Amino acid sequence: MSGSGGTYRATRAPQGLSGRLLVPGDKSVSHRAMMLASLAEGVSEVRGFLEGEDTRATARAFAQMGVQIDAPEPSVRRVHGVGLHGLKAPAAAIDCGNAGTGMRLLSGLLAGQGFDSELIGDESLTRRPMNRVVLPLRQMGAVIDTAAEGRPPLRIRGGAKLHGIRYELPVASAQVKSALLLAGLYAEGETETIEPHPTRDYTERMLSAFGVAIDFTPGRARLHGGQVLRATDVQVPADFSSAAFFIVAASLIPGSDLLIEQVGINPRRTGLLEALRVMGADIQLENRSEHGGEPVADLRVRHARLRGAVIPEQVVPDMIDEFPALFIAAACAEGLTTVSGAAELRVKESDRIKSMADGLKALGARIDERPDGALIEGGRLHGGRVDSRGDHRIAMSFAIAGQLAEGEVVIDDCANVATSFPGFVELARGCGFELFESAG
Repeated sequence: MSGSGGTYRATRAPQGLSGRLLVPGDKSVSHRAMMLASLAEGVSEVRGFLEGEDTRATARAFAQMGVQIDAPEPSVRRVHGVGLHGLKAPAAAIDCGNAGTGMRLLSGLLAGQGFDSELIGDESLTRRPMNRVVLPLRQMGAVIDTAAEGRPPLRIRGGAKLHGIRYELPVASAQVKSALLLAGLYAEGETETIEPHPTRDYTERMLSAFGVAIDFTPGRARLHGGQVLRATDVQVPADFSSAAFFIVAASLIPGSDLLIEQVGINPRRTGLLEALRVMGADIQLENRSEHGGEPVADLRVRHARLRGAVIPEQVVPDMIDEFPALFIAAACAEGLTTVSGAAELRVKESDRIKSMADGLKALGARIDERPDGALIEGGRLHGGRVDSRGDHRIAMSFAIAGQLAEGEVVIDDCANVATSFPGFVELARGCGFELFESAG
């Protein structure tokens, strides 16, 4: 997607990051809240809903299928649920935009409907493989056609009779697990998922909040089909993946003392905290509470002298979206950092291992790219130009690098940041970043 628009220019931060900030709502929770509220009996109110393109695409999908969704104020949605079998056939294909989460979860949910549907996406999403979710859904009885190599668009045949299965995921994936559990709501019998490593349990927690009887422990979940979802109000916590850029930046920039408020700290999401602490980061969790089954806390982050480390492989599934930011931390730490067990990064919005390696090399870092990770030698970065390849997390990660580099860092192809983190530049500048947007 190189060249699709939007350029960042970042220069060294003159002083440490400071103040209090609230990042947008959690994207994963926002997707799931919209989906389950639409399938529930009654009216649910979702507060803290992420006002990003991905989550709005999911809301539009359910509006296409006859769900009334009101937006009385920003980041609030009032969803008039239609029940498990109340969705209507959409008049056109459902456009998921850039939302891989939306497409994969919708594929499971739509597999049990009585009508045909088609899921499409933008150029980036159309390149992403979907067989990991399509193949087990077919085992459940779903009829789904794809483009070559299992890529979108996904054409889902209505009226298929689904049956529950016991499925052992070959690769741990919260999205695949979630798609199967959503399909399991429509299946006859019990659906059970077993993962090689535990992944985020947002879907399990939220199904329970909507009244579904679901048995889940780390790495395993099971439910029976045919259950009724009951409307409930959801408070979406601040997104940990969005907070991650500020956690890394405040750890690296001398003089920083930053408070990031009401961040979701689901244990299956916060592997970055453990990885950074292994490297010597100073991160404290304050004001702990719980919102709708999700643990939240304020994160107090102070500058610390980070040291290279071997990142424990057991935390990798709990930080897969945070690796681009971690690569920046490693490039600015003292000594060698080893990352392995992260092959899934090759099939995200871009090949994130290659994208980060190419960008860091352009800024003078020493990095040895491996099939499932990298060896990164910490040191000083110089200015340069990098291509985010349309991947919002890579763009925001190199915005951090620009705060520490000796010379301006220009980051191309940043338009997709709005899909995940609306208002990123303004929030970053407000706490001390030197970051600007330009046309090119």
